[in-house]
Amino acid sequence: MKVIVLGGGVVGVTSAWYLCQSGHEVTVIDRQDGAGLETSFGNAGEISPGYSAPWAGPGVPLKAVKWLTMRHGPFVFRPNLDPAMWRWLARMLGNCTESAYQRNKARMVRVAEYSRDCLRDLRATTGISYDERALGTLQLFRTAAQMDGVPKDTKVLDGFGVPYAVLDRDGCVAAEPALDAVRDVFVGGLRLPGDETGDCHKFTQALAAMAEAAGVVFRYGTTITRIETEGDRVSGVATSAGRLVADRYVVALASFSPILLRPLGLELPVYPVKGYSLTIPITNAAMAPVSTVMDETYKVALTRLGDRIRVGGTAEISGFDRTLRPARRGPLEKSTGDLFPHGGDMARASFWTGLRPMTPDGTPIIGGTRYDNLFLNTGHGTLGWTMSCGSGRLIADLVSGRRPNIPYEDLGLGRYAHGR
Repeated sequence: MKVIVLGGGVVGVTSAWYLCQSGHEVTVIDRQDGAGLETSFGNAGEISPGYSAPWAGPGVPLKAVKWLTMRHGPFVFRPNLDPAMWRWLARMLGNCTESAYQRNKARMVRVAEYSRDCLRDLRATTGISYDERALGTLQLFRTAAQMDGVPKDTKVLDGFGVPYAVLDRDGCVAAEPALDAVRDVFVGGLRLPGDETGDCHKFTQALAAMAEAAGVVFRYGTTITRIETEGDRVSGVATSAGRLVADRYVVALASFSPILLRPLGLELPVYPVKGYSLTIPITNAAMAPVSTVMDETYKVALTRLGDRIRVGGTAEISGFDRTLRPARRGPLEKSTGDLFPHGGDMARASFWTGLRPMTPDGTPIIGGTRYDNLFLNTGHGTLGWTMSCGSGRLIADLVSGRRPNIPYEDLGLGRYAHGR
């Protein structure tokens, strides 16, 4: 079959790869000049199945109020008159219960674990390289109260057989030796040895090149204006390069997916949550992170990517505003200075921002729609890199009429009572 994938980020490119490997004739459309140049470009670099959890949970509304008052708080809210913002917030608040948290985390861990396994298979079969490391994640706690919350998350990890270790200060230093110099800053941590790291942008560009060599056509610099339908089927896609047609279509446009699908009567509860990152050249490898350290207080991830430290964080709800706000360097620099003050040259750090496509329950939307030949692979939030390979393989199975290797029925748009 001919399949058009809308979107050339990491989720779109992995979808195209697995569709091509399934024997389909695939075309990818993206408005940028290459693959992985928007949300996939400067993310935190984590591939963290063990850390997969929804932002919505018990106590989060009160925590959000506290974060808004912190000098280096991880949360920023810039309200506007967009009704989609308020609908999304209302749905997110509706997921801030214990039962919803456990259900949503279980879904997310299922997809993320599967995706990590798919990535390992892909790496073994292709030899793809992207500054990858398989040395785990350390979630670092500065307070005893944070340590007390660990059993809630490990309960779900136990259910999926995800390995973990609860560590004291000495255990954290054993995992990340550079922390020995700042051991008074933290009290303990949760280590997830099965997690990995890597440069998402490098991966996306490398996989796109391999997909192109395998026959995938990439139409870069092409703006998508609308999806055309006839009855219960998509008939084509109108673009700046003309009308393009296929047998089946996959929407992987991250935060912009709802805008394109709304005229079709499909309401996707996906909303952009802006994040920021610093990329810092390493000057002392012994004082830099070995893998990923997640600073639980500031919700900042510090990841080793080759000869760089990638520092990512902040959840800014401000619509589609992509202004690079200098003030948001504060939390990133604070966390880096507290934990790895001698690892890199902050003066030479590059500063970046991107829009994360968040659903109210944290789980991506993967599956079909009420249009027989239209499929969705979007809404991965902060976990697009973590979930990309599993999501791409899953959507390729669904498009091909195969049953995926993991349960998928609760991942589709139907859980929001729209489409099927």
